[in-house]
Amino acid sequence: MVHVPEIGGLTQARRLSEAKSMARSLVAVTLDIPEDSFDVAIEVEKVGTVKVAERTARLRTARETATRLEREVQADAESLARDLANEGLPLRDIGDILGISYQRAHQLVTH
Repeated sequence: MVHVPEIGGLTQARRLSEAKSMARSLVAVTLDIPEDSFDVAIEVEKVGTVKVAERTARLRTARETATRLEREVQADAESLARDLANEGLPLRDIGDILGISYQRAHQLVTH
């Protein structure tokens, strides 16, 4: 079932890939407007007992957090590599300390 809350309408689609066009058709017919005069966004709220919207929201939040943490780790690694290089430590040793290759240590120091 495809629910279009803005118009209080329901339609159905056999596959998720059909939901957008079915919703678009429903809105166009209900409001008597051209199908290309508005945009449609699909959100899967629930499938059976699975709360899809709730769980995908948690996944999005977790991905955003992971991306932010990855940027922080990258910045910290670059900073540490540069600080160690400024102290005269060879790139191979910097790589060993950070658990990365000599080449990656070089990239961090010169970035």
